Formats: sequence, structure tokens, C-alpha cells
Amino acid sequence: MSKIPVILSIAGSDSGGGAGIEADIKTIASLGLHPACAITSVTAQNTLGVRSAYDLPCNVIIEQVDAVCEDMDITWAKSGMLSSSEITSTVAEMVKKHNLKIVVDPVMAAEAGGDLLRKEAVQTLRDELLPVAEVVTPNINEANTLAEMQIETVEDAKLAAKVISKTGVKFVIVTGGHLDASDVIYDSCNDRYFTIKGTFVKGGTHGSGCTYSSSLASYLAKGYSIEEAARMAKDFVVEGIKGSVPVGKGVGPVNQLAWLLTNVEQCTTINNVREGVQILKEANSFAKLIPEVGCNIAMALPDAQSPADVVAVTGRIVKLKDSTHVVGDIEFDASSHVARIILSAMKFDPAYRAAMNIKYSETILDICRDMRLTISSFSRENEPSDTHTMDWGTSFAIETFKSVPDIIYDKGGVGKEAMIRIMGQNAVDVAETARKIAEQYQKS
Repeated sequence: MSKIPVILSIAGSDSGGGAGIEADIKTIASLGLHPACAITSVTAQNTLGVRSAYDLPCNVIIEQVDAVCEDMDITWAKSGMLSSSEITSTVAEMVKKHNLKIVVDPVMAAEAGGDLLRKEAVQTLRDELLPVAEVVTPNINEANTLAEMQIETVEDAKLAAKVISKTGVKFVIVTGGHLDASDVIYDSCNDRYFTIKGTFVKGGTHGSGCTYSSSLASYLAKGYSIEEAARMAKDFVVEGIKGSVPVGKGVGPVNQLAWLLTNVEQCTTINNVREGVQILKEANSFAKLIPEVGCNIAMALPDAQSPADVVAVTGRIVKLKDSTHVVGDIEFDASSHVARIILSAMKFDPAYRAAMNIKYSETILDICRDMRLTISSFSRENEPSDTHTMDWGTSFAIETFKSVPDIIYDKGGVGKEAMIRIMGQNAVDVAETARKIAEQYQKS
């Protein structure tokens, strides 16, 4: 059995569980790696700020690092809170002793409030730790201190990164959460810059720096380039901020499990649509329900906001020689048409995350009635000029029915084929409903 990479976090402990060692462990484990740790300080803090901090003796830090490095195969490490010159110097010695590649998060203050780095330790960071580091990840305020300048623009951030690189560190990443959400990467070995664009998202940010640096170290340990790792680490943090849940009275912590849960939901949704498609392919009579323009089956993520959050068949489902033929694969953002139906329905009832379209006929509607499926409709003739048909039509049918019905239909219009849509809570349920309708249609 192959070993998974082990990432060593050398940092302080956050009693509130939102940052420090606790954030690092959750991040590294979420990315499928094994976290080891060497605690440098024990803080008494919560979402409102740091109340006090107790630095562990340097010999205790040394013993922790030696213990894990002498037993485990550790290549990559990350450092967080190194509050004193003595601790910073000790960590630099440990990096050299165990030949570690280290990502340095130059923690100077807690997101919730409170200083975590003594001023005299900044010079030790520059002189001893950064020269042996692979990457340093200062935010704007930390970069201001390390470069001894004031950053106000992305160009300023680039200049600061180059100044910081003169310490000897190979890569400098100035994270832009306090600027315009763009991250600036400077590769000192090749004298080149990369800029990773971003957008501000709402949510808790306590522990964002710790989460970024530990996810960056994890991706680098997996073999990704610095640009790839930085891009993925940024995405990881964004998911964590978006998925944060208030746990106290102050700044909410990043949810390091959000990325993992999102990936689980994505896989579950894709598999559900794939199973639904298989049901349709195996139903011999389903081809008779496919409209001239083809059909599609789709399912949205629980918190879907756009078609990019909806899974469908990329090229639709068509009839070929009286049989069902699936064109393309099953992917996100594959169908704007059916996705808009689902997104509109979810605004009324988030449980209705799936839909598909089949051909219209009065016979099929009668079958739906016999199956005791609830039905509503809309007319394209009544559609306002400044709306999208599926957004407006779905909403109109739901509002008329007072809830999301099983069936929504319209009789078409000029150049528009009449259509029936089957609504459901997941793709498998929708496909099963279509299969039952098809069986009855074949008998009619």
C-alpha cells in the first residue's frame, strides 16, 4: 500500500478551534493527507479575539518536530504562529535539520483581533526562516511589515513580493483578501509573476490564512506546481468562507470541511443523474416520449445559484431508430434550459432539485392525470417581453398551483415545440416517473 503524504504543521493552538493547528489539521485531512503537528504556543482565544498566549519552551518544540520527522516520511511543512525570535530561530533550525520544504504563514495578528508576533521576531523571520523557506504567504498587512512599505494596488503587491523575496525565499504569495481579492505570486527563481483573480464572498474568515497556507502545502505535497497549488488553495479557502457557520459572537471561522462536503455533493449529484439516464436508456418505451428537439434530465446541487451548479447531459437525449440515444457526457453547466426550470422551482421549494422535458400530447397528460400526478401549466402568449421563458413559465405555473407540481406543461408557440416537464426531488425519481409514463403511453 502506497503511503499518503504527511504534512507537518508548526503553529499555535486556537482554543476556539477556528485557526492555528486546529484549522491546519482539518484542512490537511480534508484534502486526503495526514496531518502531524508541533505546537508552538497555546492561546486562549475565541471568535472575539485572543485573550492570552503561552509560548511553549523551545526544547518542547524541538522534541515534537524530532519525534514526527524521525518516524514519518515528511517533506512538506507549514508554519503559523511563531511568536518570538527564539521560537522562529528554533523552527528555522528544525527546517534545516530535517531538510523540510516549508510554507511560511507569517502570522502577526488574529483575524478576530490580537497580536500574535512580537515586533523583534519580524527581523528573525526575515534573517533566519525565510532564507530556508520555499514559500511565504503574507496578507496585505503582513506584506506591508515584511517589505516595509504600504500596499494599495496590485502593482504595489508585486513590488512588495519582490522586496520580500530578497530574503532568499523562493516564492512569495501576497494574498489579496484585504485588497481586491487577487493573489500575487512572485517566482524569484525565474523572476516572473502570476496573478490569481478572485472575488469577495460573504462568510466567516477567522482562520483563512492558516487554511490557505496549509492547503497550499498539501497541494504542493501532491506534486502540483506553485501556480496550480495556489489556485486550488484559493478555491479551497473560498469554499470554506462560503460554507462557514457562526459558532460564536465574533468573526466566524472558515469551514475547512465545506470543500469536502461540496465535492461529496457534486459526486452524489452526478451519480444520481447518471443513474437516472441509465433508467431511461433501459426503458424500451421511453424513446416514444422524446420530443423533436430532444430531451434532457438534470439535477442541481442543494445550494445551486446558476446553471453551473446543475448537472445534465451535455448533448441531450435523442431518439435514434426508435431507441434512446444519449449524446455526450454528464457534467455541470450542460443545460441552460432544464437548469433554469430547476433553479426557478428551487426558489419556491429547495427540495425540488431535478427535472426533465418530454414531448407534449393530450394522451400523455391524461396518463399523468390517471397516475394522480399534480399538473400546472403556462402559456407563452402571456410571457412578458423582458423575461426568460423557463424562468417566467416555471414560476407562473408554480404560483398558480401554489406549490411545485409534478408536471408543468405548455402548448408551445411560434417556432417553439409544445413540452411537458417532469419535476422531482432527484433525477432518479424523475426518470422513474418518465419510465412509468412511457409504459402507459406504449399501451395506449
